[in-house]
Amino acid sequence: MQQIYDFFDEGRALYEFLTTLEAHHWNMETPFKNRTVNWVVQHLHDADRWAYHSITDPEGFRNWMRERANGKTFDYTKTEGNDLLEQWFSYMSDLCKAMGEADPNLRAPWFGPDMGIRMMATARQMETWSHGQDVYDLLGVNREHTDRVKNICHIGVRTFEWTFVNRKLKPPAPAPYVRLNAPSGAIWEWNDHSDHNFIKGSAVDFGRVVTQGRNIADVELQVSGDSANSWMAIAQCFAGPPEDPPAPGHRTGL
Repeated sequence: MQQIYDFFDEGRALYEFLTTLEAHHWNMETPFKNRTVNWVVQHLHDADRWAYHSITDPEGFRNWMRERANGKTFDYTKTEGNDLLEQWFSYMSDLCKAMGEADPNLRAPWFGPDMGIRMMATARQMETWSHGQDVYDLLGVNREHTDRVKNICHIGVRTFEWTFVNRKLKPPAPAPYVRLNAPSGAIWEWNDHSDHNFIKGSAVDFGRVVTQGRNIADVELQVSGDSANSWMAIAQCFAGPPEDPPAPGHRTGL
């Protein structure tokens, strides 16, 4: 399943970047809600642990979710810096292996709807990619993008209706035509062609908007039509309660 390889490669690229950090970088605050680098990597590690549990023991995960909803807390050892980095990467590698060995028809429970293995891998790649950007933005480092970003764009397009339903809003219709330029120069398209209701431009910029790493005002996407503009103002491709994108000008960079 290509999405599993893409997720692993995304994690490995971020791991290699994070190995270049110096000790003082780990406690620096990123542009993501002033969360530190330690927090970002711990967050990725926690989610990968939960995903591993979901795939290897679905019923156990559902029981854990019920206990969690009833207020039960779960203690575990937390580390920081390079120790946390090695722990996260090792667990992420185990998660990729578990995905590859799982029944391809498995519907794994999660915090939103249950997900198939392909979508779970894409969701984990999406979060790894988007939170990785937090650290790149913090340090002002130019990130090398690849066509793996297509998976993030795909989950962004697929969560068009979710963005509105999650806010108890009626999704506008029709869904916008999406035409994006890949890092390789390829053209990617979703939904029916329209000359009046569309989003066009950089796939990387689109990925940054739907993951709320950028405000639509801070990218160069072409957006036309009420449906497209309504979506891009609040796009959210990740599970959980409604979140607002960063304010215009708050998150800019390479």
